[in-house]
Amino acid sequence: MRGRYKILVYGCQMNIADAERMEGQLQAAGYVRTEETADADVILINTCCVRETAEDKVYGKIGEIKKVKERHPQLIFGITGCMAQKEGENLMRRAPHIDFVLGTGKVQELGRIVAEIAAKRTPVVDVALDARAVEEHLPIARSGTLSAWVPIMYGCNNYCTYCIVPYVRGRERSRMPEEVVAEVRRAAADGYREVTLLGQNVNSYGKDHGQADFADLLRMVDAVEGIRRVRFMTSHPKDISDKLIDTIKNGTHICEHIHLPVQYGSNRILKAMNRVYTVEQYRERARRVREALPGASLTTDLIVGFPGETEEDFAETLDFLREMRYDAAYTFLYSKRSGTPAAAMAAQVPDEVKHARLERLMAVQNEISRAINEGLRSAQAEVMVEGASKNDPAVWSGRTRTNKIVLFPHGAERVGDFVQVKITQPQTWVLKGEVVR
Repeated sequence: MRGRYKILVYGCQMNIADAERMEGQLQAAGYVRTEETADADVILINTCCVRETAEDKVYGKIGEIKKVKERHPQLIFGITGCMAQKEGENLMRRAPHIDFVLGTGKVQELGRIVAEIAAKRTPVVDVALDARAVEEHLPIARSGTLSAWVPIMYGCNNYCTYCIVPYVRGRERSRMPEEVVAEVRRAAADGYREVTLLGQNVNSYGKDHGQADFADLLRMVDAVEGIRRVRFMTSHPKDISDKLIDTIKNGTHICEHIHLPVQYGSNRILKAMNRVYTVEQYRERARRVREALPGASLTTDLIVGFPGETEEDFAETLDFLREMRYDAAYTFLYSKRSGTPAAAMAAQVPDEVKHARLERLMAVQNEISRAINEGLRSAQAEVMVEGASKNDPAVWSGRTRTNKIVLFPHGAERVGDFVQVKITQPQTWVLKGEVVR
């Protein structure tokens, strides 16, 4: 009987992509996936440490798996990802039932480490981070059937004062363009209709090898036969160029959705965050995007409660939000991360103030999102059919090129179809409509 594995993934899309490469190695070694933790012979937790809540969830799950291992002593239990990179041996000291800890730069070692532990039962901790390494040609077991995550670079050079990512993923390392295009071609051959190019800052792609910049890579991926939609995340405002904007405008399959995290709407706080642009510079980049791509959706990230935030700073952010009119904003409470400069800053904002401000921010954004979606009433949009909605099997869902979720009564549509949907009932977070037969 073949061994079984279960991987639990926390965090961002990059963690999902890493987990798919881990799954590929386990499957190549003869393991098969199980959804039941109690049935697994290998359990991995691919971790995130960007926010404290993510770490708390991981520690809770580590405690649960201790009980599983007491019933199944031969179970191989490992921690991977950003929290593994950050904590290293501390994880094993805190939870001795962990068999191995692998850092973010050791995804390619998983198959070898699991085989080694199965043979010797000797614990392993490896969080060495090679500043230049980009591992290629790993087997991939993708989690979806329509959309493929394709990392184009790893690491980050920006060192925003609140962010742990550069410390746990290292400096920027770009894959060679031909390797990215080859992976996209394989995904197309396997039936994937959409790819999302991933990086902490995709706009910096290629600066380290000089073979192609991000706009060049987008054009190459856009030309791959069989791919109907090309998406990317995330963009840093300081690096979004006119060349990139024009490439999106002139592309065939590049989706008209740009996620452009501003993080805050006050120059004083942006400087404290080390975001290296001003509100005025961001506004100009956004103006250029909307001028070139008038039908595009623009989304953002916003952090509430950064150290030193005053009511005046927050009021500026609300005003900026009303001015920018984002289609959607992903809003977060500032979370202190040990090892980052912001964690040691004075004037940490009390939790109750953070929560109250977050509620006010979300209320403003929800009103804007609702108004923008109302403007789509009676419009038609191309939707890629993803399948039944979570709440009603008779209602199916999909996304527009601008990344808006659309719900519609199911007829003859199949997963992967592209259909025209007339919007009949816009809402704050979703659009409801009817397929145009």
